[in-house]
Amino acid sequence: MSYQSPLIRKPMPVGCYQKIVAADASWTHLNMEARLMQQGETWAGNTGDNEFGFVLLSGNFSATTSKGNWATSNGRKHVFAGIAHTLYLPRHTEFCITATSPVLDIAAGWCKADDDFPAKFKSPAEAAIEIRGGDNATRQINSLIEPGFGASKLVAVEVYTPAGNWSSYPAHKHDKRKVGADGQLLEAALEEFYFFKMQGEGAFAIQQVYTDDRSLDEVIKTHNNDVVLVPKGYHPVVAGHGYPCYYLNFLAGSDQSLANTPDPNHVWMFDAWTGKDSRVPIVTAAMNEL
Repeated sequence: MSYQSPLIRKPMPVGCYQKIVAADASWTHLNMEARLMQQGETWAGNTGDNEFGFVLLSGNFSATTSKGNWATSNGRKHVFAGIAHTLYLPRHTEFCITATSPVLDIAAGWCKADDDFPAKFKSPAEAAIEIRGGDNATRQINSLIEPGFGASKLVAVEVYTPAGNWSSYPAHKHDKRKVGADGQLLEAALEEFYFFKMQGEGAFAIQQVYTDDRSLDEVIKTHNNDVVLVPKGYHPVVAGHGYPCYYLNFLAGSDQSLANTPDPNHVWMFDAWTGKDSRVPIVTAAMNEL
């Protein structure tokens, strides 16, 4: 039998094809779910003591909630054909998500919240695009529920890595809360999901999750709809040659922040890049049309 890392979760074929709650992940804060829904099918519930972030992967939906109602009309055909719509719901919110396209692919991340913030619907055009890195470590980051969004602890971003490029690189970690002498947050303690989407038969990416002492050191081959858990340590990704890679990150923990510490062995690379990969941005809001 081939080895399978304890950090990877393989998808189910239909319906609720990924669901990972904090207890199953052996951590404290972060949960996620992804569903394939047929037109007219509903996903109803109450956020309880949690804040939720719904991210549209493909298709269209309407949302009826106790904090307001929203609907999409320009959902993307797939994650490589536009930018996500995002719906943030605070604690104690009744919700009903209804698929309004023949197939709806939608994900949610949630965590316990300490404070209440207004519900918010974010269109693709409102998601800031950042081009990060350089050379063959260039990638695109779309801010969905970013620091400063108006949330208690939840963060969500989607990342596009051109075929053959490195991402989340140089590797960084966010597993110990560190504050500088001036009170500035230097590193947050965050749990994180990497939820992968890929195109093409055999498409893959490789992710490593490792700590300084190598008490954790996993190298994981990921495919479409796989989820990798990052409980601690550094966690770089490389997209397979010929296969652009998408991943949706949900994070939660000590702070609504992305403060992190890079691997000290590789910080020199920040000053070594000479240019940007011309293949980014891979997606824009103008591409959204179902």
